[in-house]
Amino acid sequence: MPLMEISVIPVGTDSESFSGDVEKAVSLIEQNGLNYQVTATSTIIEGDIDKLMDVAQVIHMNELENKAKRVVTTIKIDDRVDKPIRLKDQAMKVSNS
Repeated sequence: MPLMEISVIPVGTDSESFSGDVEKAVSLIEQNGLNYQVTATSTIIEGDIDKLMDVAQVIHMNELENKAKRVVTTIKIDDRVDKPIRLKDQAMKVSNS
């Protein structure tokens, strides 16, 4: 199952804090029934590629709708076809290293 790492930076808002933005993004991810992990600089989401792209678009557009004058969104996708990858397995591999 594909993994997507997303980082969204709203520019030109009234606050320097991103915590409210992260909470809104996590709420959208949960509403879509996707597994995720929030890190210090991004959020990693596991799911069907179409659903991942849809959620990324909604998260990005929400920032524009919430009065950001500019939004910088960075997305990385890990989509392995030779064997399954899971978010929990990838996180455990790193922590056991």
